[in-house]
Amino acid sequence: MRRITVFTGTRADYGLLRWLLHDLDADPRVALQVLVSGSHLSAVHGGTLAEITADGIRVDATVDMLLASDSRVAAVKSLGLGLIGFADALDRLRPDVLVVLGDRYEALAAAQAALLLGVPIAHIHGGESTEGAVDEAIRHAITKMAALHFTAAEPFSARVRQLGEDPRRVFTTGAPGLDTLRRAVLPDRAALEADLGLALRSPLLLVTYHPVTAAAGGDGVAAVLGALDRLPEATVVLTLPGADPTRDAVAAAVRDWGARNADRAVVRASLGHLRYLALLREAEAVVGNSSSGLIEAPAVRTATVNVGPRQDGRLRADSVLDCDETVEAVEAALRTALSAPFQARVAAVRSPYGDGHASARIAEVLATVDLEGLTTKRFHDLVEVTG
Repeated sequence: MRRITVFTGTRADYGLLRWLLHDLDADPRVALQVLVSGSHLSAVHGGTLAEITADGIRVDATVDMLLASDSRVAAVKSLGLGLIGFADALDRLRPDVLVVLGDRYEALAAAQAALLLGVPIAHIHGGESTEGAVDEAIRHAITKMAALHFTAAEPFSARVRQLGEDPRRVFTTGAPGLDTLRRAVLPDRAALEADLGLALRSPLLLVTYHPVTAAAGGDGVAAVLGALDRLPEATVVLTLPGADPTRDAVAAAVRDWGARNADRAVVRASLGHLRYLALLREAEAVVGNSSSGLIEAPAVRTATVNVGPRQDGRLRADSVLDCDETVEAVEAALRTALSAPFQARVAAVRSPYGDGHASARIAEVLATVDLEGLTTKRFHDLVEVTG
């Protein structure tokens, strides 16, 4: 049996990895190991380690790396703590392959440790672009460390090959986050209302705004909340941002707005993956700058108001409206998204991120790929280089 260690550092990547974990755990050819770190271990971010264990997933190692501060310096120090902790954890687990997803600094630390320990890395969601976040550079850095690549669409595979990766090790599988929409039983509207303690009257808006960590932008959270003030008829469910620099100011603004609008709004640090997707399905629109608005929302035919530059560079379905970080721009986009003509348009969209079968494809490659020589990488030029 080959030992496959899957790393998860946030509520977001765990939701995308959930079915891959189940598929690997059920495969007799694989000994699954799960390495947990980052915001999963933080009560401030919802203590989402409990969500993993509630799903019946055994956690084999944890690495506590987050500092209490949300400054950029704290993020760098957290990365250093993670690197130290992952060195010990991976040395004990001795995986044949480490699986990491996406573009977070927690994943970067895990990948760096694996690289120096000679552990082959399998990377999910490479080749994408998010120009408004420092994650853009992290994602491409992990691509160059990784030996196996599982991408969400062919344009992303082409970009990974453009980075010099072996085409034989690049697999276009689709986005694993769509698998839950096909495979899981999601809570219905009545169950969501009971969980949240709020009547979910239409129009229902699901809101998540993360700090913009790379591109210049305005006060995006103020623009979103100001626009929500201009739609007093809307029911609003807001989730707090992840563990990014400057997230505390965003979280405080969101909590304050929720408290002032408690008759029609609720704020949660984390909804859990299933509740989040269920709300995404029930909502008329998702608002903010989360990647879920571009990846999962089109798959459930929910309109997206994407605010600011954080997701610049991603593929977009026809259900996505981009707007600037001003109250007027967000309000105008929201009113368009909620209009009958746009809702009819959204009902006919198809996701550019696959068909909901990504996890099985990834699991099969991980269980069967030849492990010999995975850490030996040659740069594959698209054109001949001379001189």
